[in-house]
Amino acid sequence: MSSHGITRSDMDAVHLGRRRIVNRAMEALAWLSASTAVAFLVLILWSVAHKGASELNLDLLTKTPNVGFLADGPSGLANAFVGSLVIIGLATLMTVPVGILVAIYLSEFASPRVRSGVSLALDVLNGIPAIVIGIFVYGLFVLGHGQSAMAGAFALGVIMLPLIARSTMEVLALVPTSLREASLGLGVPRWRTTLSIVLPQARGGIVTGTVLAVARAAGETAPLLFTSSLVGTQVQWDPHHALQSIPVAIFELSESPDPADHARAWAAAFVLLMFILLLSLTARWLATRSRNTISTSR
Repeated sequence: MSSHGITRSDMDAVHLGRRRIVNRAMEALAWLSASTAVAFLVLILWSVAHKGASELNLDLLTKTPNVGFLADGPSGLANAFVGSLVIIGLATLMTVPVGILVAIYLSEFASPRVRSGVSLALDVLNGIPAIVIGIFVYGLFVLGHGQSAMAGAFALGVIMLPLIARSTMEVLALVPTSLREASLGLGVPRWRTTLSIVLPQARGGIVTGTVLAVARAAGETAPLLFTSSLVGTQVQWDPHHALQSIPVAIFELSESPDPADHARAWAAAFVLLMFILLLSLTARWLATRSRNTISTSR
């Protein structure tokens, strides 16, 4: 058949078939990539749970560590779980108001030049290694004063701040401009518009960013090694003293020559992974709910 006998419909059919083949190949590649990522997650969870299975019991959460040659009875990490709860709670209380206020100012009130400069600073802060933040806080608060949970919480708060601020800025940008214009057109002050109209629309996304920041900070070890690692074995709640934490406990147990300590470290790691997984699922649910709320208001 000569080239003059090929019609446009024949050419379109050839191109359509090629596009379908490429489309299916890309879909298969995407499914393969997603399956690989999920497989790695499942493999990590199974491996950690398997290696720590012998210590995954209620004693891990309710008993304190037994140390010394004459130690007897069940051993756990109750002091580490309580310390992590105190440190993460303090870091959240210190960081959330500041991060949200920074995001509100940049999104609603700041000039483009100021917004660009501060956003760049937040991005740079987000990229600073955690160990550098730990050294900075060590020199700022620990030298001359001693370690404390407050210093550890401040270090984790520095890590959480850019995450909360940037995620809040992103969700504030999704709020329809028409809502702001309608409120301002009725004579409502800008601060009242932000407080009564914009923030309620974005509260789900703000909570999502906070939850993700908490999940990020919960697994950090390096800052706490410099700020809250010289601890005892008893359960303490006083943030003015150094408190044990799960990441630091995992690090210390992994350095022990005792196989039982290694199993306890794997068990603590599994509990920490489950906590982070639960926070991530909660964040995804809140993000979906927030998007649906914003889409309904458009």
